[in-house]
Amino acid sequence: MSATPPGPIGDLLFGNGRQYADDPFSFLQACADSYGDVIRFDLGPRETYLLTNPADIERVLVADAERYRKPQFGDDAIDTLLGQGLLMSEGETWQRQRRLASPSFHNRRIGALAGTMVEHTRSQIAGWEDGEVVDIQLEIARLTVKIIVSAMFGADITDEEVKTVQSELEPLGARFEPDPRRFLIPNWVPTRENREFDAAIDTLEAVIDGIVERRRGTERDPAFDPAGSEGTAVRGPSGDPEGDLPMDLLSVLLRAHDRGEQTDANLRDELVTMLLAGHDTTALALTYTFYLLSNHPAARKRVEREADDVTTADDAPTAADAREMAFTDRVLSESMRLYPPVYTLFREPKLDVKLGGYRIPDGAALMLSQWVVHRSPRWYDDPETFDPGRWRPERRSRRPRFSYFPFGGGPRHCIGKSFSLLEAKLILAEVCSRYELDYEGPELSLRGSLTMHPDHPVPMRIHER
Repeated sequence: MSATPPGPIGDLLFGNGRQYADDPFSFLQACADSYGDVIRFDLGPRETYLLTNPADIERVLVADAERYRKPQFGDDAIDTLLGQGLLMSEGETWQRQRRLASPSFHNRRIGALAGTMVEHTRSQIAGWEDGEVVDIQLEIARLTVKIIVSAMFGADITDEEVKTVQSELEPLGARFEPDPRRFLIPNWVPTRENREFDAAIDTLEAVIDGIVERRRGTERDPAFDPAGSEGTAVRGPSGDPEGDLPMDLLSVLLRAHDRGEQTDANLRDELVTMLLAGHDTTALALTYTFYLLSNHPAARKRVEREADDVTTADDAPTAADAREMAFTDRVLSESMRLYPPVYTLFREPKLDVKLGGYRIPDGAALMLSQWVVHRSPRWYDDPETFDPGRWRPERRSRRPRFSYFPFGGGPRHCIGKSFSLLEAKLILAEVCSRYELDYEGPELSLRGSLTMHPDHPVPMRIHER
C-alpha cells in the first residue's frame, strides 16, 4: 500500500482550512482537477481524504458501509442542533429510529400526500401578482416548511411560526459555514456567533414544542393523518397493521413515546431533523431548478407543456400524474447534478481501510463530494452545461452508478427521497402551469454550510402565462 495520497500543501496552523473556507467549491474542484482518485488535505486539526471515483464512493456507502460511521469533528454544534436524530445517530439508535420512521415514508403513504402538497402550493402562489418580484428561495422554503409540517407532523403551522423558523435559519446556517478558526474557540465561549446559535435553537425548539402540544392526545386519531385512509393502511413500525392509526411521523413517535420507546430528547431530535432537512433540500433543489429554467427557455417551455397536461383548475395533479412528467424529472436530475443541495457527505473508517491503493487510517475524515463528482468530465460530457437529455436511460446507463448521488446511498440513503421528488414535481407543475419566472439577480454565487445555499437573494419576476 502507498503511504500517503497526493494533495495540496497547507499552512502550519490551519492546514488547508482557510483555502476551503474561502471557497469550498473552487477548492474541492481544484483538488479534483490536480490529483487522483484519493486526495489528502488538512481541514484544521482533521486529516481529510477526498474520494473522487464513484467506485470508491460506492464501496464506502454500500458494499462496506458497516466499516464506516458518521465522523466526529470535535465541534458539538451539530449534536446540539440535531442530537441523535436520523442524520446523526449510529448503531442500534439509528436502526430503531429508522424503523420507527419508515412507515411514514412508505410509497403508498407518500403517494397519498400529493393532494396536501398541491393544496399548500396553490395557497402559497395565490398571492403572487403579475409583474412582481419575489425571492424564490424564501418563497419556496416557506412552502416546503408548511408541507413537511402538514405531511409528517399532521399539523398546521402558522404564518408567524413559518417566519420564525425562517428567521432562525441564518444563525443556524452561519454556524456551519467553514471557518478554521472555530476549532480554536470552544462552543461554551459566549461569542456573538455562539450566542446567536444557541438562541436560534431555543426558538426553533419552542416552535416544535408548540406543534407537539397541539398534537398530544390525537396520535391515535386517523383524522390527523393528511394521507387519509391510504396512510392509515400502511403497516406500522413493528411490521403489523395498526388498524386506523395515523402514520404521520409525529403520531408514530408519540405512540412510541407512550410505550417507553422514545424519550423526550429522541422526540425532539427527530422532529428538528425532519423540519430542517425535510424542507431545506427540496426548497434549494427547486430554487436552482427555477434559476436554470429561467436561463434555458426551451427547457422551460417543455416543463410548462407537461405541467399543462397534468394541471387543471378543478383537479389536483396526483402521484400518478407526476410519474408521467418524464422531462420534468430529467430537469430535476440535471439541476441536482449541477447544484446538489447536499454538496458533500462525510464518513469515518472504524479501522484502517484501503481505497484507491492507499491506506486510510481509522478516524480520518472521508469526503464524498457530490459537487466534485457531479461536475467531473470523467463522467459527464460538457459537465458545466445544463443538459436534461443526459438523463435519458440510454445515456444514463453508460455512467457509473455513483457518478450521481444527491440523496446519498446505501443503508443510510435519504429516507425522504421519494417524498422530496414528488413534492418538487408537483410544485413545478403548479407553478409552471400558471407562471413564468425570470431571474433578475447577479451571477449566481454559492456558500457552503450544512447544505449549499445561494449567497444572496434569488429575485424572480413573475409573469402570468
